[in-house]
Amino acid sequence: MKKNSDDSPSTGPLAGLKVLEMGQLIAGPFAARTLADFGADVVKIEPPGMGDPLRKWRMLKDGTSVWWQVQSRNKRSVALDLREPDAQEIVRRLAAESDVLIENFRPGALEGWGLGPESLLEANPALIVLRVSGYGQTGPYRDRPGFGVVAEAMGGLRHLTGEPGRVPVRVGVSIGDTLAALHGVIGILMALQERQRSGRGQVIDVALYEAVFNIMESLLPEHDAFGAVRGAAGSALPGIAPSNAYLCADGGYALVAGNGDSIFRRLMGVIGRPDLADDPQLADNAGRVARVAELDAAIGAWTAGRSVTEALAALDAASVPAGRIYTVADIAADPHYQARGMLEEVRMDDGSTLAVPGFVPKLSRTPGGHRRNAPTIGQDTDAVLAEIGLTPTQIAELKRRGVVAGRAA
Repeated sequence: MKKNSDDSPSTGPLAGLKVLEMGQLIAGPFAARTLADFGADVVKIEPPGMGDPLRKWRMLKDGTSVWWQVQSRNKRSVALDLREPDAQEIVRRLAAESDVLIENFRPGALEGWGLGPESLLEANPALIVLRVSGYGQTGPYRDRPGFGVVAEAMGGLRHLTGEPGRVPVRVGVSIGDTLAALHGVIGILMALQERQRSGRGQVIDVALYEAVFNIMESLLPEHDAFGAVRGAAGSALPGIAPSNAYLCADGGYALVAGNGDSIFRRLMGVIGRPDLADDPQLADNAGRVARVAELDAAIGAWTAGRSVTEALAALDAASVPAGRIYTVADIAADPHYQARGMLEEVRMDDGSTLAVPGFVPKLSRTPGGHRRNAPTIGQDTDAVLAEIGLTPTQIAELKRRGVVAGRAA
């Protein structure tokens, strides 16, 4: 594992980019974290007191979620009570000096605080505003509360997960939020590129359900052209064969993707079925799909006599794409993860260390990196407010009135 220094200067590709993060939990903060990982100066606005609810989600270490250490690394925290007019004015001043504002409140929340994009863009015409919500800023559903789990269902993903005829299952992570965040980052980078030509900012409207729908491949055109309604298929890949999870002798599964024409022939050679390799009906994907049950049975009979390790070794020797189903314990011990820098070790404030995911994508000259640990609530309030011209006396008065909060003593 690689150890990183804390609070080192930014040298990433986004160094100098000022980002104001408003919102909480997953989608907006994940987008901001991605920018922060690559050098952007991200100032996160949190409510005084409990801060972002993610601080208390899932498993806690010393009272704070370890997830927080991933989601908010490289950010600075300012605690503001956005219900207060003085706090709203602080946001205006911060937005006036920012390149990007990211928010994932319900549509209308910013406008209710007098912080709608129209007014912010009037003060800072170059500002890029990313708005992430369940259903988008327009349309008949815009005011509905939208979480990732609902968006995954509406976007079509939930209907495809699980075993046929059984209750559709969810992906084990907040995939709808993360997909929306990544679409938001793409939108920000495109808007920054366009701003170099026009000098103008713009609003990016990302809906969680649309981010999910955008990855649904041929789902819609197949329905339009053939009336097909694709459903759950377990571990198989419908319409592409052979590609499945096959039970091995030790109770584990080997994932095998033998769906390329030449790969299929090599796979049949490995499992001792030259008759299938030479069958002209199986020379292309369409023919293999028509006989997928037969192929799955042949591959499954071969894997049933071998451990996962034995099966994968034979498949790898023949250049057939295959792999095992990793647990997080497998990930943590895997030499390839380690060699690729995907297992980072950061030193916490109490001197302990914590393993966190590395940085994606890999840039050859200006890679992402860990500059500072996730902040405590309001850790950077004083410093950030001083940067926009507030005096120590003014900051102290705002703290006294509960408009802002600083780092706990």
